[in-house]
Amino acid sequence: MSGTMNIPGSDDSTDALNALVDRIGRRAWQARMAELKRGCGPSYAGRALGQLHALELTIERLRRPGRTMPVSALDRRVIALAAELAGLADGFTAAGRARLDAALAQAVTGTGNLVPLFHVIRTASIQRSRGFAVAFAGLDEGAPFDLLIDRQGAEAEIVCDVISAEDGRDLHRRAWSQLMDRVDPDLQSWLAAHPGRYLLKMTLPQGLKGADAADAAPPLAELHRRITRLLSEQKRADHDEAAILRLDPLMLAAAQATDAKQAQPGLLPRLRREFGPEAHLAVTAAGSGVFVMAARAGREDEVAGAVHRRMAGIAPARLTGSRPGILAMFIEDTDRLEWHLLRDQLRLEGEARQFMTRPEARAVVAVTCSSRLELLGPDEVEGAPCAELRFRNPSHPDARKAALAPAVVSSP
Repeated sequence: MSGTMNIPGSDDSTDALNALVDRIGRRAWQARMAELKRGCGPSYAGRALGQLHALELTIERLRRPGRTMPVSALDRRVIALAAELAGLADGFTAAGRARLDAALAQAVTGTGNLVPLFHVIRTASIQRSRGFAVAFAGLDEGAPFDLLIDRQGAEAEIVCDVISAEDGRDLHRRAWSQLMDRVDPDLQSWLAAHPGRYLLKMTLPQGLKGADAADAAPPLAELHRRITRLLSEQKRADHDEAAILRLDPLMLAAAQATDAKQAQPGLLPRLRREFGPEAHLAVTAAGSGVFVMAARAGREDEVAGAVHRRMAGIAPARLTGSRPGILAMFIEDTDRLEWHLLRDQLRLEGEARQFMTRPEARAVVAVTCSSRLELLGPDEVEGAPCAELRFRNPSHPDARKAALAPAVVSSP
């Protein structure tokens, strides 16, 4: 297998995607696509579901007969990853093929998706491009780690793990989408009767989780009732230990356009600057009326802290300790702004370096962090090869081994 990922040309891209669908099973794939078709749509929750399953939806779009839209660079990355994933079984043992098929079945069932498997494929491709021989030890041999890499006789185990950024948030983005789908029709009716420009600011000290979460506090239905009651009774404020609501006129200049829908493109960036990257925002427009909802949790998000806790849990369980280990952490459910803040403000680096001082990190020689921006990005982004964040553990005895350096030396 070559050192870098081969990107199929337009002639064989459909064959590569169909090979993956065949590996998954046509019936299972079609059932999944039907499920996503029912769930995805213009609603807030529908758009969130579409983002979660963007890889699967892209594959389905690209394999349709007679497609006329040109293939983008992102599309080509999806095709390349899918082609390599489909071809894995060719070199596997029977037990390895069974494990791969089980992982693919899980990816198209329930809340699963293809991101974890694509993360393994992408990580393997990165290490091959650095001169390492790569074995898929987790799938093929049932090892607790995912990849075994070797360069000049030096080996390392790699665990490829996916963690949702929601684990570090008190106010979940999916819960916010569910809330907005409940509230938006009420806001449309209310704006028709009360034309104007309004801002509802909410602080949720206890956070907000999805309607299906057992520990959701306050429940979505209760928060919905409080919002509609505030509007129907024409109150300015409502507060208790679970939620603080305040309704004010919307004064931002971008909201003063005569046509509210025309105001939205300029309004959202202004709102983001006003309320910060952690705020949850939504704009409802009706005629000349605009209603903005802005919500924050009671404390700052701790996404990097959640990654730290996850690493402390998986390192002892998935690394054997007989070789140096690398934790390749994939942080899901982040947008571009949040991801850049996690990187540029050194939040991930700080938590990773703190983790590597703990006993649980004894076998860890390096930690890498990436997101969907790197998974589907080019080989070089912003001057950093493969654009991953990489932090070496200076206390590990193999940290300065020259043969391992391409995989473990900290990002510049």
